[in-house]
Amino acid sequence: MSSEITIPPIADFHVHVRDGDMMRLVVPTIRQGGVSVAYIMPNLVPPLTTVDDVLNYKERLKDVDPEVNYLMTLYLSPAITPPVIRAAKKAGITGVKCYPHGVTTNSDHGVQSYEPFYPTFAAMEEEDMVLNLHGECPSRDPDIHLLNAEESFLPTLFDIHKRFPKLRIVLEHCTSKAAVEAVLKCGDSVAATITAHHLYLTLDNWAGNSHNFCKPVAKLPSDRQALIEAATSGNKKFFFGSDSAPHPLSAKEKGRNAAAGVYTQSHALAYLAEIFEKAGKLEKLEDFASKFGRTFYRIPEDRSGWLVTLKKEQSVVPMTIGEGVTTVVPFLAGETLHWKIYNNFA
Repeated sequence: MSSEITIPPIADFHVHVRDGDMMRLVVPTIRQGGVSVAYIMPNLVPPLTTVDDVLNYKERLKDVDPEVNYLMTLYLSPAITPPVIRAAKKAGITGVKCYPHGVTTNSDHGVQSYEPFYPTFAAMEEEDMVLNLHGECPSRDPDIHLLNAEESFLPTLFDIHKRFPKLRIVLEHCTSKAAVEAVLKCGDSVAATITAHHLYLTLDNWAGNSHNFCKPVAKLPSDRQALIEAATSGNKKFFFGSDSAPHPLSAKEKGRNAAAGVYTQSHALAYLAEIFEKAGKLEKLEDFASKFGRTFYRIPEDRSGWLVTLKKEQSVVPMTIGEGVTTVVPFLAGETLHWKIYNNFA
């Protein structure tokens, strides 16, 4: 068993860094976690629904750390028309994120019906932009709840894929065996991200622990095992998207009203290494964490000279980062990891 691994920096295809003080706290931890490519989510307040909004946000991110390759997204809303898609493509925006209305953080402006967006999806297919789907159905239907909201969404995935077979689609942050199987049934234009924290958690870990509560929620041990098998399988349809989502400590400690999101950015690669080692698949880590996502998104390999070394050393996850109103609790706070990240920035 290797005690040291050196790979190019990894790519994280689902990142939340917020704005303002929280952004200034979190953005420097992207590279700290071994990540050079960050696919940035648009669910700010207000959401990013114009090309100018997205480009201005990117400039704010670059002001904090210009060395990260920020890939930008629009928030799907009625404002995202085919002309906007064409303008976004010309501006270098990579994708459009679809949030069902009311399912997660800052999704109040989300989609209630997909049919009105078919012209937008057609334009995205023509322009070769990526549609990122938060794959859950809202719980307005009395038969839909936290544990089946993702599985209930999968017919929508199949329908969009059938209507737009060349549209590149990512089913974000899969949490269930059903979601893994659905992605495998689709063509090569459909892929999925898997987070680090969903490779650890089941429902027992977040019930009563708001710091492990996220959307979609972690589910059964059999679902977690399906995610581990998919992530370590060497199948190019599955790649890393952390869905690292920082919330102030005060927002996470609101009991039943706790904010949904787990912050993993600062230790991203170390969290993954723990799981891949336990699965006996460390040799598959680079494929999942860097190569497959880059291939799907058509991002060139990193040639900066920056390398990331993982060493088999113990390190304790800090209890918090930041201070005051931006205090954030990292995933597995206070626990010992057995891999430590060493960045060799060029």
